[in-house]
Amino acid sequence: MEEQVGKYWDSWISRMADPHKHHQAVTLESLRKPLSVFFRTLGGDGGLNLRASTMSSVNLRRSWVQKLAGSGSRVALAWRDPETLHLPERINLFADAELNRELYYWLAALATAPEFSQHNWIKRSQLQVLYVLDHYPGLNRRYQTLSRALIRQRPDPELLPVAEAVQEQRIQQALIEPGSIDTIGECRYEPAPVLLWLHPSPPQSLPGKQIKVDSVQQQNSDGESKASEQQRKRKAKRKKSETNKGGLLALRYETSLFSIAEMANLDRSEDEDEDLQDAEKNADELEELTVSRDSNAIAKRIRFDLDLPSEAEDDLVIGTDHPLPEWDYRKQQLIKDHCNLLTVRAASSDSGELPPHLQATARRLKRQFQALRPQSQWVKQQEEGSELDLEAYLHFRGQRAAGYQVAEPKLYSSLEKRERDLACLLLADLSLSTDAWVGDHGRVIDIIRDSLYLFSECLQQTGDRFSICGFSSRYRNHVRYHLLKGFDQSYNRKVRQQIEAIKPGYYTRMGAAIRRSTELLSAQPQKQKLLLILTDGKPNDLDHYEGRYGIEDTRMAIIEARKAGLVPFCITIDQQAEDYLPYLFGRGNYTLIRRAAELPAKLPQLYAKLTS
Repeated sequence: MEEQVGKYWDSWISRMADPHKHHQAVTLESLRKPLSVFFRTLGGDGGLNLRASTMSSVNLRRSWVQKLAGSGSRVALAWRDPETLHLPERINLFADAELNRELYYWLAALATAPEFSQHNWIKRSQLQVLYVLDHYPGLNRRYQTLSRALIRQRPDPELLPVAEAVQEQRIQQALIEPGSIDTIGECRYEPAPVLLWLHPSPPQSLPGKQIKVDSVQQQNSDGESKASEQQRKRKAKRKKSETNKGGLLALRYETSLFSIAEMANLDRSEDEDEDLQDAEKNADELEELTVSRDSNAIAKRIRFDLDLPSEAEDDLVIGTDHPLPEWDYRKQQLIKDHCNLLTVRAASSDSGELPPHLQATARRLKRQFQALRPQSQWVKQQEEGSELDLEAYLHFRGQRAAGYQVAEPKLYSSLEKRERDLACLLLADLSLSTDAWVGDHGRVIDIIRDSLYLFSECLQQTGDRFSICGFSSRYRNHVRYHLLKGFDQSYNRKVRQQIEAIKPGYYTRMGAAIRRSTELLSAQPQKQKLLLILTDGKPNDLDHYEGRYGIEDTRMAIIEARKAGLVPFCITIDQQAEDYLPYLFGRGNYTLIRRAAELPAKLPQLYAKLTS
């Protein structure tokens, strides 16, 4: 009963403390795709990711209701860093949902402006507003509407102490006439956040090497895990796990009050409550996450933006020390021999037969693909040929009988064999993320395996020259390139054994894999060369390849493939792919399969459409 009353109290006092609680909120997720297009259309950096911003602590003057509710000390603002555009996860500032939606678009436009870092926050923000209004005059009306609505939401200067009132008056003046205010002065409290401007001092990652969790069991006994609805980058630090048990706990109450950001690493292996429904909510209250490793397994864990390494693999290495370059966007330079690629072959399985659950689908698709097989056909109206073209002859005689002057007719037909001058390489992502489950349909790696089976069965009917490869990576000097079927290898039992043996590997250094595929495909004599890339996520690795660096290197590898005469095309099941694939491949050069279970049947059909 006490717990239920506490929940009612928390809900009521939170509504009282937040005057915007009842407003019509608009979420970033609902506008993710149009915002990405809008931002890039205005000249925004195409390599930036779009993510929900973390809450920042602010020192504001709070009412007694806010103090009682424990609210008003944190706010979500927008900012941009070299890799990410951060926007609030939800906006409910205005009572009108349309205004909240307009605020998202305005913040995206403001993020295209230069940083003007040599100026203070108030001057810098006004210069950014002026830049946007000058370069995109069509946004003037939108800004005027938003600024007037925001001023009505801000504190009344007449109700504030003198120093704070001066600050507020200057901020409102800067909103009405951008560029008219140079400074706002200092007070004990910070001014109310200006949500039409970018973050005054954006959070920065802590110095030092990026933290990776070496070994965390993220799944419970049922194989389920809980993923955060919004992906956020969080500051983190590593702390050694305290494993000592028991002992005397001495408290001095006047010095032992913990803040919410501190970590109390207590040994509770026996009496810990396994109900972690509020764990994600509590973690969202922290600006900094402390990560430690221990041996205690719990029923559920929350998945944040952390990578986990895979187990070692025992694949047979059939080719070593193949150096490949890598593009460093920070230096705008292609670094020669930066990556080392190993060509591997998985240990073959014993079966080598097409799985029973795919046989019916394979028979249906094979009948459809037989129509693409090169066949001989009669070509009419030829100057020479083995047969007389009766239709052309009758037309010629009719024209002559009517008195028309007719040029030398082409009265023959010849039987010609049409060939498909095409080579295709299918590059499959075999990274650690493919070990994830997709509903009740199995793991991603199982869906990829079925796709490779059906793809091979169908292309065997067309007679097209094709190869199937996979890839994963672990740092730049260990990029694994799985050769499942070579161009000169026929599709047979051995190939099916290789496909059956694939399993999740390491990470996704996609640029190196694409460059190696470009080399193999460019060596084929066919005129048309199609590079199909099958993936479930964006490029990443354990080092700095994570984020912007990996995106830029992959994009450069795709540009190099196009210059070599290849046609790169991406098939993905990543639901966030539209945030980065337009920048990597361009519009029309990728497709998103929203239901992963449909991938095996759709992949051959997509190939037929691309090569028809």
